[in-house]
Amino acid sequence: MTTLVDVASHFPGSPLPIEQAGNEADMPHIKIFRRYFGLDTVHRAPGVETHRLHAAAAGSLSMLRGREHLVRYVVMARSIATGAASTEEPPEQLCRVLGLPNAVAFTVTQHACAAGLLAVHLVGDMLAADGDPEALALVLAGERVATEDLQIVPRSTVLGEGTAAVLVGLGGERDRMLSYVTHTRGRFADGIPPHPVEKDFFREHQVLLAQTLREAAAAAGTTMEQLRLILPHNVNTMVWRKLCEDHGFDERQLFLENVRFSGHCFGADSFLNHVTARERGLLAPGDLYLMVGVGLGATYSAAVFRH
Repeated sequence: MTTLVDVASHFPGSPLPIEQAGNEADMPHIKIFRRYFGLDTVHRAPGVETHRLHAAAAGSLSMLRGREHLVRYVVMARSIATGAASTEEPPEQLCRVLGLPNAVAFTVTQHACAAGLLAVHLVGDMLAADGDPEALALVLAGERVATEDLQIVPRSTVLGEGTAAVLVGLGGERDRMLSYVTHTRGRFADGIPPHPVEKDFFREHQVLLAQTLREAAAAAGTTMEQLRLILPHNVNTMVWRKLCEDHGFDERQLFLENVRFSGHCFGADSFLNHVTARERGLLAPGDLYLMVGVGLGATYSAAVFRH
């Protein structure tokens, strides 16, 4: 069974007020994001290469130290397919920086900000097929705000550069994946910045999101009511509170603490929330929790784990 052996996070630089990010993106109405969406700051590190941001997160994985030779796969889960110069090879560069001599490195895309959960599910299947119970995989999520178009998603969120590193293995009792559900609504594929996000996407978003959450809980043999926590993508607080109001979910299950602090960090959000929730002592052994990500394009993904 796929397990999260360890999860770590990294927030680069100093907190940047969203008003400053809005000025850089020529968004005069950015204060709405603070007043109604619950956003305050983001973290960015201009000029720092993606693999350096990922290496900083992976450097905090205590369970990786001394086991580098067991890492078989290194996967960058990218929201944006083109994220580096043609002369760069971020996955291979990361392997060299971290000293992972036996790893095959590659990137997964096309699920946008739901790519992190896709990568964890994928490498779990790959490790199971390989048949080595000691082998590990390393998933990296989060990326640079590399262009002006990526700074802000209109009517939605401000992007930050927090990164997460997830060490994935098989078996054991640590954070076992009980289900993974994903749906893609390809008719929204044109609504990705710099193109305007389609209005139909915003109208249908909550229904599709609620459906995915319930399916993931059912696939794990449980219900939404039995979950200890929901670790969401940190798009904003309004969308989540409205979801609870309209679809009967318990708002007390939502972990929204990082929304104000980090903004939306591409596919890293659920894992960033996992680290913070664990540090706050919000998960006890045996607790069920759900991770969720939504990627423009549009992909809805959710997975249930047992802590």
